[in-house]
Amino acid sequence: MANFKVSRVETTPFEGQKPGTSGLRKKVKVFIQPHYLQNFVQATFNALGADRVEGATLVVSGDGRYYSKDAIQIITKMAAANGVRRVWIGQNGLLSTPAVSAVVRERVGADGSKATGAFILTASHNPGGPHEDFGIKYNMENGGPAPEGITNKIYENTTIIKEYLIAEGLPDVIISTTGVSSFEGPKGKFDVDVFDSTSDYLKLLKSIFDFPAIQKLLSSPKFSFCYDALHGVAGVHAKRIFVEELGANETSLVNCVPKEDFGGGHPDPNLTYAKELVARMGLSKTHSEPNPPEFGAAADGDGDRNMVLGKRFFVTPSDSVAIIAANAVQAIPYFSGGLKGVARSMPTSAALDIVAKHLNLKFFEVPTGWKFFGNLMDAGMCSICGEESFGTGSDHIREKDGIWAVLAWLSILAYKNKDNLGEGNLVSVEDIVRQHWATYGRHYYTRYDYENVNADGAKDLMAHLVKLQSSIDEVNKLIKGIRSDVSNVVHADEFEYKDPVDGSVSKHQGIRYLFEDGSRLVFRLSGTGSEGATIRLYIEQYEKDSSKIGRDSQEALAPLVEVALKLSKMQEYTGRSAPTVIT
Repeated sequence: MANFKVSRVETTPFEGQKPGTSGLRKKVKVFIQPHYLQNFVQATFNALGADRVEGATLVVSGDGRYYSKDAIQIITKMAAANGVRRVWIGQNGLLSTPAVSAVVRERVGADGSKATGAFILTASHNPGGPHEDFGIKYNMENGGPAPEGITNKIYENTTIIKEYLIAEGLPDVIISTTGVSSFEGPKGKFDVDVFDSTSDYLKLLKSIFDFPAIQKLLSSPKFSFCYDALHGVAGVHAKRIFVEELGANETSLVNCVPKEDFGGGHPDPNLTYAKELVARMGLSKTHSEPNPPEFGAAADGDGDRNMVLGKRFFVTPSDSVAIIAANAVQAIPYFSGGLKGVARSMPTSAALDIVAKHLNLKFFEVPTGWKFFGNLMDAGMCSICGEESFGTGSDHIREKDGIWAVLAWLSILAYKNKDNLGEGNLVSVEDIVRQHWATYGRHYYTRYDYENVNADGAKDLMAHLVKLQSSIDEVNKLIKGIRSDVSNVVHADEFEYKDPVDGSVSKHQGIRYLFEDGSRLVFRLSGTGSEGATIRLYIEQYEKDSSKIGRDSQEALAPLVEVALKLSKMQEYTGRSAPTVIT
């Protein structure tokens, strides 16, 4: 058994180590500076306090992006020096963000140990590689992201840090092979357990869904399926779950080999970046696929986001969570006893609100950030939740879960088609969505992203929008001057949320303009980029008239889009004549 000693390394603070909604994200060149990662990790240990660190069992893994393997070695040695008892690492350092949450909540070590927290190495849907992004975030003992009270303490500690602790004489851990390595330090034994990345996550998913029913659907010659992991970590889980467990053909999997640079692509599951899947599903503007699969889905880099597609048909994330909630009790065994409640992030369309009202469910509108859902779930108030940024999940873990969302859709398809896999036409993804619209109405919805804009210009635009809100009459005069066919604004504010569980208040969560006919404009600065500012503009129009629910979304929203761009003076403040991404 190798022995190690603890070294105290002098350091000085770095500016800007404030964790956002999903941890600290910066360019790799920032993270590889001497002491940079070490400062943040030590600041996290200091924020948690000795009672949460000494003797703890921590998970350390991520999406496999560039610099992850180095970071795992650094964090492991720092954990040992700070008195952590065990570090658990997914084989090859790979665990999707939902799998990490599942491991923290469900896994029991050979010695009976349970994880008390996790360092997740990911920048989610951001590109990877030597010149791209890296990220790190800390999750708590419930498997969910650290609350603001902890992230604020981490940031405070980064501004005053003078030294960090690291184990000297502890060899690099071989993460390619499963097994336990034991070491001895000043505070006693320290173990590193490298374990199978999918087993615990798969076990949890099998307790939620009817795998035989999904297997029957996937084995039908009438049904075809395609899953694109965009060279992210979800590819590790996909082969095991979809091919080995559910019997899908291996040719159903696309880009399912994880790569440090995501194959040079942008691992964000949307119509802009998931080009290969979009083409295969018959939705490419330049490539016409003669016979697309019945169902397609994509994941982001760390596997917590999802995109769902039918044959030549896109399902918006806002509709997706509403449809899952509307069908969950019948189609998914885990929810057979009923839903405790549902929740969505504020910018997400109100499609879920209508389902909640129809089904008499508790409903919550929360700020962007999964920790707000986690609080509701821990209190037993929420079963299913989602956000428009391609994140959907349930109370089985405390993160959004891309593969869970795909299995939820496959469950709904299996349920709707249980009697016609032999004869008759399949009920398609498009059929399910259009039936939902006919029942609940349609929320036409789009999001415009303006990425890496000048931060000062972005702040000025937001300040301009807040100032406009002081006079609704003036806003309506401006709108009528732009488009006379747009409804009047009846309420405008900066969204503020009081958590019903812990009473905490989150302010400045986005600027809202709410219209008389149920339409909405929302403007928000995103915290997930690594440089510059990202302005997100959300445009939504509710249509109850069943004769008007089949229009093209961009055509239906064109009047509101024009109002939003002119009211905000988007081009004037950002210099951009068009968004970077439209979803």
